[in-house]
Amino acid sequence: MNTLGSLFKITSFGESHGTAIGVVIDGCPSLLEIDTDFIQSQLDKRRPGQSAITTQRNEDDKVEILSGVFEGKSTGAPITLLIKNKDSNPADYEQLKDIYRPSHADFTYQNKYGIRDYRGGGRSSARVTAGWVAAGAIAKLLLKKYEISITAYVKQVHNIALTIPYTSLDFEEIEKNKVRCPYPETAALMEQEILKAKNEGDSFGGIISCVVSNCPVGLGEPVFDKLNAKLAHAIMSINAVKGIQFGEGFNSTNFKGSELNDSFINKGGKTSTLTNHSGGIQGGISNGEDIYFETAFKPTATILKPQQTVDTSGNETTLEAKGRHDPCVLPRAVPIVEAMTALVLADLVLLQKAYSL
Repeated sequence: MNTLGSLFKITSFGESHGTAIGVVIDGCPSLLEIDTDFIQSQLDKRRPGQSAITTQRNEDDKVEILSGVFEGKSTGAPITLLIKNKDSNPADYEQLKDIYRPSHADFTYQNKYGIRDYRGGGRSSARVTAGWVAAGAIAKLLLKKYEISITAYVKQVHNIALTIPYTSLDFEEIEKNKVRCPYPETAALMEQEILKAKNEGDSFGGIISCVVSNCPVGLGEPVFDKLNAKLAHAIMSINAVKGIQFGEGFNSTNFKGSELNDSFINKGGKTSTLTNHSGGIQGGISNGEDIYFETAFKPTATILKPQQTVDTSGNETTLEAKGRHDPCVLPRAVPIVEAMTALVLADLVLLQKAYSL
């Protein structure tokens, strides 16, 4: 339950306010150049305290590579990535040890295991995704050898949505603002909306879009390990994710078959499709077009407004949360979506190579 992948496999460990968090990668091919600066750059996009619209927990999220890398290259042995928790503050959660926070995992963890780490949610905290991002960075380095690129961005915050198709966007704009939206005017409105929620002690959710470019034909293992199923499994494992759709997704119901079908064409001697309503996946297998999907994040569960709840004895009470929390998780979730996508694709690339003579 803490392991993802078949050949390129990760096992995640750690808790929000424990000593450290991290991941072990098994199955990474040997002789892959491990760019530690690139890994750190991905973690810096996810780390807390990076702007006024994120949690002010001050973690530098410096990654330590404990095994599996020698002279800058992977050895084929398990790669252990460790990130120490330096600014944990369990005292913020002492008041919560006997209270179930609304829309958190407190109640379900307590009833499943008979015990729970109430310090920031323990294992159920999004803090553990830092290890996933570090592992995803290594997956990206592997995919780079196949010229596969992954780009995610914030498409919507609350009711402020970017309506421009991704094909008309300049992805160079994503890292030029705090929200990670590639359209400056919309990004500015989103930032104002997030600050509004923060000032009101409330939170907002939204949508992250992800595009995979130059993906080869043939990735995906039908029937039960279809590419879209594997991606959905990984993306839905991210905290606060409530939905995912590929290509036209739910909007497909508004088309006729004659309108939605992606006609095949010969484009420069290569079989391609005239449109990409399928989002680059047909029959659970990549078709060579851009893979495109959107994922919905709910509003951050911890808010500073009083909320009705019960304690562990079933007594009704009012919760007034304290501590440091994101008013909107979307900006910091962008690198997590990219990382989980990279982990799935790296695994499937190796599987596809295993099938080839």
